[in-house]
Amino acid sequence: MTDESRPLLAALWMTGAVVSFSTMAVAGRAAAVELDSFEVMTYRSFIGLAIVLAVGSATGKIREIRLDRLTLHLVRNIGHFVGQNLWFSALSLITLAQLFALEFTTPIWVVVFALVFAGERLSRARVMAIALGFAGVLCVARPEGGGDALGLAIAAAAAIGFACSIVATRVLMRTETVLGVLFWLTVMQAVMGIVTAGWDGDIAWPSPQTWPWVVVFGCGGLLAHTCVTNALAVAPAIVVTPMDFVRLPAIAIIGAFFYSEPLDAWVLVGAALIFSGNYANLLNEAKGNLRARM
Repeated sequence: MTDESRPLLAALWMTGAVVSFSTMAVAGRAAAVELDSFEVMTYRSFIGLAIVLAVGSATGKIREIRLDRLTLHLVRNIGHFVGQNLWFSALSLITLAQLFALEFTTPIWVVVFALVFAGERLSRARVMAIALGFAGVLCVARPEGGGDALGLAIAAAAAIGFACSIVATRVLMRTETVLGVLFWLTVMQAVMGIVTAGWDGDIAWPSPQTWPWVVVFGCGGLLAHTCVTNALAVAPAIVVTPMDFVRLPAIAIIGAFFYSEPLDAWVLVGAALIFSGNYANLLNEAKGNLRARM
């Protein structure tokens, strides 16, 4: 942790992220009563676009939007769009704790992609991350653990889509700003949403009772990503990652309180294994970066 690191400020940002992600899950379940995942994502994208344009215009940062990396933006947003729709589809099939636990496998897939596509070496820490992650998934998705098998598979696949998005984002952030990434995220995914939601010629319009949930879902997603980005800007990932893990017990309590979902200890154990593998790899990379600077 550097002298410039501000962990308390990062903790405040991550508190906002935890609240946003949890609120998003509750709102998504409520909206799913009337809308399919493509329709929710369409409305979410247009709500997000309106917010990004308003903020960009008010701050003068709208000029930061670039046009020279649209191919990579497209790759990033296809991964995120697929992952988010799979996540939303699994939302009504498995418990919230199972969904969030399997989402924590995203960093493990990032490691796998780095090994396969970037030719990075297979260190002991990375082997541990993959092994513990696999063991954690077995704990979460064990046959006697309850939950729809298809829903568990969909949630696991969503993590792969998120990993593709993260890898592309890492490359984009070498030259792009947060506002630029969010602008193309909302624009491209709005188009993807219209195409996928309207392929059958019928896009449902939310009822007055559902519109507030759609708005909360859209704002929650944008706010969550903003909070995580700002947390990483004031503290290293090795400090921020444990804070993100608070999402799991928080959403497990919400699931038990609002939806009478069981508090399965094995889900928490599995998520802890997944987190341990991710964190061990993060520690190893941080030490490697420190040695490289010395």
